[in-house]
Amino acid sequence: QAQIVESGGGLVQTGESLTLSCEVSDPSLASFSIGWYRQTPGNERRFVAAIDDGGSLTFYASSVEGRFTISKTGSLVYLQMRGLKPEDTAVYYCGATRLWRNVRLRSKYDSWGRGTDVNVSS
Repeated sequence: QAQIVESGGGLVQTGESLTLSCEVSDPSLASFSIGWYRQTPGNERRFVAAIDDGGSLTFYASSVEGRFTISKTGSLVYLQMRGLKPEDTAVYYCGATRLWRNVRLRSKYDSWGRGTDVNVSS
């Protein structure tokens, strides 16, 4: 059974909102920080936002700060996306990393979900 499962992706128009969910079902990941990354074809997976295990620390990429909000309730981590732009189109992945200081280091993540597609039409 998958340890991390993303959901909530879809097709929206520019300016609209969408909320992604990430369910972290493995209890051993409860103390991990969770990060959202996104990837477009031919490009590397890039950091979007992260939240610590307690939900008190958050961090955002400059490209989404002020538009995206990451939050956590139990084993669910949400990414609320507002004012979506065509350049936000990507596959969004949720991952778990043991240390908060590593949330922007893709190579330091221990587990990833399979991703959810977000398409923003112009």
